[in-house]
Amino acid sequence: MAATNRPNVLEPALRRFGRFDLEISIPVPDDAGRLDILNIKTRGMQISPEVNFEMLAQDTQGYCGADLAQLVFEAAMLAVREKLPEIDMEAERLPEALLSSLRLEPDHFRRALTLTNPSSLRESAIEMPSVTWDDIGGLEDVKRELKETVQYPVLHADKFEFFGMSPSKGVLFYGPPGCDKTLLAKAIANECKANFISIKGPELLTMWFGESEANVRDLFDKARQAAPCVIFFDEMDSIAKARGSGGAGGSEAGDRVINQILTEIDGVGSKKSVFVIGATNRPDILDPAVMRPGRLDQLIYIPLPDYESRLSVFKANLRKSPLADDVDLEQLANRTDGFSGADITEVCQRACKLAIRHEIDKQLAAEAEAAKKGLPEPEQTNDGLLDMKIFNEAMSTARKSVSKSELAKYLGFKKDFSANTQAEKDAMAANAKAAASAASPGAAAAPAEPEADDDELYD
Repeated sequence: MAATNRPNVLEPALRRFGRFDLEISIPVPDDAGRLDILNIKTRGMQISPEVNFEMLAQDTQGYCGADLAQLVFEAAMLAVREKLPEIDMEAERLPEALLSSLRLEPDHFRRALTLTNPSSLRESAIEMPSVTWDDIGGLEDVKRELKETVQYPVLHADKFEFFGMSPSKGVLFYGPPGCDKTLLAKAIANECKANFISIKGPELLTMWFGESEANVRDLFDKARQAAPCVIFFDEMDSIAKARGSGGAGGSEAGDRVINQILTEIDGVGSKKSVFVIGATNRPDILDPAVMRPGRLDQLIYIPLPDYESRLSVFKANLRKSPLADDVDLEQLANRTDGFSGADITEVCQRACKLAIRHEIDKQLAAEAEAAKKGLPEPEQTNDGLLDMKIFNEAMSTARKSVSKSELAKYLGFKKDFSANTQAEKDAMAANAKAAASAASPGAAAAPAEPEADDDELYD
């Protein structure tokens, strides 16, 4: 009997019939397996009845048995650290009362989750995002499309299997810069309770021959081991330019990277629950093969924020700032029509900067007045507020980062993408209208319509 976690590097002669002829794969445990492991690892511990191991098993996607053991260990250490002031380090035995008070609470496990992650993804930038749909105002059509594409196959896999439908493998976000494409990707990963790997396009590129393709292979291998997992490619246009255009550090190297990404997307099995989300503000230079059906086939346009979204961005940026009573965020949301999320964030930051400047000027004036009168320096206080006057001053220098010509370019690409679909809808509507007019009693009496047989109508 032998064990290995690298079967493909073994001598093939060892794996022939008559030697190690029976090979048993031990995969990463599913929800039921993780629940069993958690019950076993905490069998001898004092656990609060409020701890829900079923929810904890769902929150530990991609964790193997050793990772779950580390999770329980970290939770236990957090419980012990809380009792350290009461523990006599020089005593040979601890009092029974102190030992009986050591108990694992839900908060211990929540904090332990932030300290651990799947061992297969330790060296990757992996996170469980905390962004929810409530943090994103407006964009209801985009949210619904994302739920149907990414969230439903994970949460309602049985319905997809019943109807014989394979879930989509990828989504491409395109739109003006600064419109929270990254925030949407994090929100969908959080709602799916999936691991989230964020990759900036240029991170995969190296100067060594063949190493960029190896980075792509390693990335998808790790995502499969930690499934369900969402891979988010930010700045997709940097690594997926049209082949032969000379992108990604030379035409040949760029083409190899694109080919490897396309191969990996095709190789992601439906049972692995690995979803690929790409984001770009240059959809016109992407390779067409990336957007064909079966790959990043769901093209979702992320528009400039509407009124609800702008109001949500203002609230999110100013949630920790002291606001005066005269600040009207609804009025500010109306005044920033055509602004992107990044533009609104810049307005809030500039208002805070002006408030800090006024506070410092006020403090310096008070110190100068005290020095003139020979009094001690006054204590520094932070009692200033962000009022509407400061926001008006910040709005006087605000600018729109997306021009009308650029916005028209994105809308043109959206129109080109939906042209075929719209043509099919128009044809179906025309056929239905013709059939209805032929079936109605007054259809033959209409003078403007020439007579036509059924074959011509349906043709």
